[in-house]
Amino acid sequence: MVENVIWPAALDATRTRNEGRRVAEDLAVPEPTVDEIAKAVQQVGYDARIEHEKTYPREYEPRGRVVVTNADDASKSDLLGAVAAYLQVLRD
Repeated sequence: MVENVIWPAALDATRTRNEGRRVAEDLAVPEPTVDEIAKAVQQVGYDARIEHEKTYPREYEPRGRVVVTNADDASKSDLLGAVAAYLQVLRD
């Protein structure tokens, strides 16, 4: 069983690649929340568990993280791209 961790910084359009953004800037959304990310993960078809008390190592304020389970058939970059696309749909 593979668990992938998605930090909000990985999908945040206000961050640079050096600050932790993992997707292209046109796919990223500004200030994503863990609730939005979890909803997008479920839309993609995977199970999501939210951990609100966690802090990304490059940040000082805890924004939480989403742990994606049962994503054995997708790489992390594919998963992040699909989640980013659904986040844009959820925001519109």
